[in-house]
Amino acid sequence: VEPWTGSAGEAHFVTPLLLHGGVAALAWRRLRGSDAARGVAAAELQQAYRLQSLRAVLHEKAVGRSFALLRAHGVEPILGKGWAAARLYPETGLRPYGDVDLYVRADQCAAARAAALSPGADCPIDLHAGLAELDDRSPDEIEARAVRASADGVPVRLFAPEDHLRLLCLHALRHGLLRPLWLCDIAAAIEGRKAAFDWDLFLRGDQKRTRWTVAAIALAHAILGARLDGVPAAACIDLPRWIVPAVLAEWGSIRPAQGARQPMAQVHRPRDLVRALRTRWPNPIEATIGVRGSFGPLPRLPYQLAECARRGARFITARGP
Repeated sequence: VEPWTGSAGEAHFVTPLLLHGGVAALAWRRLRGSDAARGVAAAELQQAYRLQSLRAVLHEKAVGRSFALLRAHGVEPILGKGWAAARLYPETGLRPYGDVDLYVRADQCAAARAAALSPGADCPIDLHAGLAELDDRSPDEIEARAVRASADGVPVRLFAPEDHLRLLCLHALRHGLLRPLWLCDIAAAIEGRKAAFDWDLFLRGDQKRTRWTVAAIALAHAILGARLDGVPAAACIDLPRWIVPAVLAEWGSIRPAQGARQPMAQVHRPRDLVRALRTRWPNPIEATIGVRGSFGPLPRLPYQLAECARRGARFITARGP
């Protein structure tokens, strides 16, 4: 890791963005040992690292409990993102944790939901019915490729590295790369892959999605400097000029993620409506994915307008007459 060469004042300026983006501990890793490590901002970053190191122990226990709980109800899930992504980092406390993202077959979703809601269940499970962004692949093949690991002594299943990198890329893009953490996950997965990583398998599936994943890899290189040694030409592209500034602008906006935004049905005053619409305006990446567009050089405004129309129609349909 290259040491921090900026000033304590610069670190103080960006600390709120680092905390919001989930990368405070990663920033501390660069800061420690530098002159700026003695500043107030560095203390906040160090505290985030310490807190995440403690939470990592608790989260691993939650992962183990989650698998044990679902197995007791006859469900065998696969874990993605979160704890699976954190394992790719060189230190335990470098990545924050949220829910335990478990993916189950659609025909097992009812049993899995019943398990998660059963009396005494205290696991922070985020249940995914089906394979979400990987639904262009065979569920049987994905399950056959799943790798085994241990969480607090409990056997768990994780997506194979090729499936997981594809999942990380598509999830991050679908949410407009709102958090720097998601691009860091992609960079960690690229740099931490083993020599046996199967790029042909990674690139397999819906070709539109494949082109999106390749764009995510290029962004990890362009913004974070992720090393692309050994990455084949088929997984490398030239990015359009608008996309890097769009990502950096999003990271500087401290906009809440989709799930944390106030439901539109609870917005009543015109002033609040304007604010709500502004926070929901899709960024260029979000809009491109929403309308199944391509990351080309053309302006993104038509994509953003089309995505707004699509969301509006879905909102009206969901509310009913």
